Amino acid sequence: MPTNRAAWIKRKYAQLEVEPAPYPVPTADQIVVRNRAVAVNPLEWVIQVAGPAAYGWLTYPTILGSDLAGEVVEVGDAVTRFRVGDRVLGHAVGTDRDSNRGEEGTFQHYTAVSERMAAPVPDALSYESAAVLPLAVSTASCALFQQDQLALQLPSVDAKRTGQTVLVWGGSTSVGSNAIQLARAAGYDVVTTASPHNFDYVRSLGATEVFDYTARPPSATSARLCAAGPSPVPSRSAPAKAQACIDVVRACTGRKFVSVASTPVSLASLGDDGAGRLRRPAVLLRLVAGTTAMFVRGRVRGVGLKFIFGTTLKNNDISIAIYQDFLPAALAEGRYTVAPPPQVVGHSLEDLQHALDVQRVGVSARKVVVSLPDASA
Repeated sequence: MPTNRAAWIKRKYAQLEVEPAPYPVPTADQIVVRNRAVAVNPLEWVIQVAGPAAYGWLTYPTILGSDLAGEVVEVGDAVTRFRVGDRVLGHAVGTDRDSNRGEEGTFQHYTAVSERMAAPVPDALSYESAAVLPLAVSTASCALFQQDQLALQLPSVDAKRTGQTVLVWGGSTSVGSNAIQLARAAGYDVVTTASPHNFDYVRSLGATEVFDYTARPPSATSARLCAAGPSPVPSRSAPAKAQACIDVVRACTGRKFVSVASTPVSLASLGDDGAGRLRRPAVLLRLVAGTTAMFVRGRVRGVGLKFIFGTTLKNNDISIAIYQDFLPAALAEGRYTVAPPPQVVGHSLEDLQHALDVQRVGVSARKVVVSLPDASA
């Protein structure tokens, strides 16, 4: 059996520590992947700095991480789509309440991941690039396609144009970059917001119009553009941005609904040395107050809101529609852009804490990645 190592979080609020870890044993519908690259997301540092206020069910020590790309080294008895040696990307769900297993986190050399949450990686695509996709693709897919969210038609190679428009707030973010592409592949026009220096980037992904997110979109134009279609997927955190989405949707006709991908209050300051812990009660109070105010604002204006939990598709047919029916061919045929591009900040498990810190400070139109070229190191 291979020797495994992991970047453990041993207790709430703790820094990552690299130590030996059990080799994961796959269930019948899982594959074991030797990770060659892993990406980091706000989810991981939020768990680290917010502790039980974020994922109160987690048992420690555990292994965080959602995004992986690597090679299949073992398959469960019921797996039919993959064989040993296949290059894959995968969305691991070890921090979910119904999993809560370190073996399913990606911050290690070997990870167990569900067959339905994985897709083949074309030979021309690097592992570092492939690793940027899974959680962002899953989160955007939950927002756009699940019946309890926007419930759009599914993406396909020959999707019919609907004449409807989706507004993606924060198009240069990881979730936003993929929401733009998935919505376009499903037959929708996309309006998005971004910083001016990212306008060309989001247009290259398929956005038909883009507004400066720091400026208020012209209300008449915004209403016209989303009048017949679904409503925004805000993917940047701040009360003003959520309020702007609500106000735009209020001016539209048709269903008025916002799928919310982030909290209305930033938690980044909780990670500051020393001061972060002192700030925790005040920040969490603002979080509760901001979330309540956001939902009240939506109700008063007749706009429905619902938070997205990016792993819920593992329990419905959206995971099959995306990871089996759409993404493999779209990647192989070059119809889907790997976005945002990877920003590689390290080449070992020891670099993962630095990667979390880099992501927490903030990156623009990039996703932070650590490569793991030697799984036995």
